[in-house]
Amino acid sequence: MEKHVLSKSTFIRGLQCFKSLYLYKNYYHLKDPVSPELQAVFNRGHKVGALAQQLFPGGIDCTPTKRYRYIESVEKTQELINNGQEVIYEATFQVERVLIMLDILVKRGGKWFAYEVKSSTKISDTYITDAAIQYYVITNAGLKLEDISIVHIDNQYILKEKLKLDQYFKTISVKDRILEIQPRLHKQVNEMKSVIFERDIPIKEIGKHCFSPYQCDYLGYCWKGKKDAEIFTLAGLGKEGQVDLFEKGIEKFSDISSVEKLSKSQKIQIKGEPVLKKDNIQKFLMQLEFPLWFLDFETVQNAVPKYEGVKPYQQIPFQFSLHRLEENGTLSHSEFLAELGIDPRESFTKSLFEMVGKKGSVVVYNATFEKMIIKQLFEWFPDKKEEAQHMIKRVIDLMKPFQKKDYYLPEMQGSHSIKAVLPALCKELSYENLAINNGQIAAMTYNELQTSSDMFRIEEVKQNLLEYCKLDTLAMVKIYEKLIEITQNR
Repeated sequence: MEKHVLSKSTFIRGLQCFKSLYLYKNYYHLKDPVSPELQAVFNRGHKVGALAQQLFPGGIDCTPTKRYRYIESVEKTQELINNGQEVIYEATFQVERVLIMLDILVKRGGKWFAYEVKSSTKISDTYITDAAIQYYVITNAGLKLEDISIVHIDNQYILKEKLKLDQYFKTISVKDRILEIQPRLHKQVNEMKSVIFERDIPIKEIGKHCFSPYQCDYLGYCWKGKKDAEIFTLAGLGKEGQVDLFEKGIEKFSDISSVEKLSKSQKIQIKGEPVLKKDNIQKFLMQLEFPLWFLDFETVQNAVPKYEGVKPYQQIPFQFSLHRLEENGTLSHSEFLAELGIDPRESFTKSLFEMVGKKGSVVVYNATFEKMIIKQLFEWFPDKKEEAQHMIKRVIDLMKPFQKKDYYLPEMQGSHSIKAVLPALCKELSYENLAINNGQIAAMTYNELQTSSDMFRIEEVKQNLLEYCKLDTLAMVKIYEKLIEITQNR
């Protein structure tokens, strides 16, 4: 058997972009490094996939004993089928030099059923195509499939006592949908194999396809010299919208012939001049009542809920930072970080309502998120409902003056996120030198701590988490002080 040329993942890559496929197969070393955040997504998928195997116990795993020994897996799969094995994990097939590894293959009532597991909560068109190429290879390799299904997470499932896999997972047959795709697969496979063996790199300009259905991992190569075009800083469009303008030859703001369809914020960004509406900012500041409680939460989302009453991917708060500012200028700080290995919700809730006083404004950045978390607290702990609702009424969103463009500096590049506003207003503060500098990494490292036994590492990461969250609320204090300063200056 010849070594495979295409796999399920490279087939999907080829549908997105022939150039990406060619580079992956011939210039792998040019690929962008995998970020810790993306690696966490991959790890999550592996974990959910392993969990789904428990839906069909007693299987034998055909994962190769050593990396890249896929022919060994193909032969093992066929041997298990011939010997009457009824449940096979990572069942491996190859035909036309296309190799696929199916998550779960099951024989029931003398018929074969295929199951592909996804850690998402819905079925995308890409997943259908993914299943279609698997069906194509398996059936053309000689195994008749009665059905093929996608197993995915039910986001409405609520954990009670222990995880019930038959409720946590949804199993949806997609055979009817993938049969519609089968007639065109043979041609697509042959086209991709031809591309791989071309002498030269295919010519393909950058475009929206670079981000759909996945962000390509050759952006560093293909976008070199282009990613710094001014149009890629235009806020409110998303990457696809920016690329759409780039494809039309618009690289600089001055290339935009008409601004009629642009939003108010985009027009301000393009104009490139500071905006200061003192009256509006003063009205915003007049809402605030002392003492001011500058508050920021950190949360973690788990595909597999760990605690009773929690849904998949539900935000679980595990940390907060709190700066208290008195009317006389006195500033104090307190913080909370949950103990490892326990459900953080109860101690988080207790500490929050003890530390935040009953009077004064609760100042946050992006109130929608913080209010959602506080609302969840009283859903989990009904006895805290009155306190939580009172706190929600006191919440003031510091983002508003920047979101409304009552205060804007060109350095903010159209964004009103705290990561854009802070360096524009307070150059002395920066997230750049922090070991943890965004919420995703904070959640990821907190999760990693749960299984760590290295006490030195645990203490180091805890300190990094506290420093990051503390900077979030200190940043809000400094931004508030800047707003006070500019309204007092004549």
